[in-house]
Amino acid sequence: MEYLILCVAAFIAGLIDAVVGGGGLIQIPALFSVLPTTAPASLLGTSKLAGIWGTSAAAVNFARRVKVEWNAATPAAVTAFAFSFLGAFTVTKIPPDFLRKVLPFVLLAVFLYTLKKKDFGSIHAPLFGGMREKLIAIGVGGGIGFYDGFFGPGTGSFLVFLFVRFFGFNFLSASVVAKVVNVACNLAALLWFWYSGHLLWQVGLMMAVCNVAGSLVGTRLAIKNGSAFVRKIFLFVVSLLILKTGYDAFLK
Repeated sequence: MEYLILCVAAFIAGLIDAVVGGGGLIQIPALFSVLPTTAPASLLGTSKLAGIWGTSAAAVNFARRVKVEWNAATPAAVTAFAFSFLGAFTVTKIPPDFLRKVLPFVLLAVFLYTLKKKDFGSIHAPLFGGMREKLIAIGVGGGIGFYDGFFGPGTGSFLVFLFVRFFGFNFLSASVVAKVVNVACNLAALLWFWYSGHLLWQVGLMMAVCNVAGSLVGTRLAIKNGSAFVRKIFLFVVSLLILKTGYDAFLK
């Protein structure tokens, strides 16, 4: 029964994560609930092990059907990979307490901005090209990579928002690029957890199968229904993130 719960959670997490990110909202609490005596670092590592397969499957599935803006995706992914390690190292020296309390308000600003601008992310009209786009992508990848290694909640949703807001991508294209960058972040974190011995391989690989299945369903839904659908799921996931991070910061 416990493994069934984890498999269902991994499937739903993969589906949501494939569309806009935020699958950890479902997968991580499920792991903590089913395996309460396991070290938190091992549960987080196991979640990354399951999630990276689903995110990779979503990236590949998207790439087959939607044009990937590689000029932005590649430099952002490479920088995110490097800075994720830096963030993971920094969190061992500086507690993220301040960021924990600020995050709900940042997410609320993202939610209100997206809600107010009805046409936000509906049209794919890239604002930059060439070296300028690459340099901005390096900045975004570095910042998000560091954040993911240092703290983490909402990384996928932040990526989608940033690629819509600052690159002019529509929600669908932004989600595709976000997947590529997310794979890089997850790989860096996974290597860290593997090095430190915090992985439950059997549980993680079992969940990975279900996560991949969910991600394939999620990508098909996103491609079939377009940016308007992705925008709705984005607002839903961000609203959940606001509630979750607000609870963790002020009530837990």
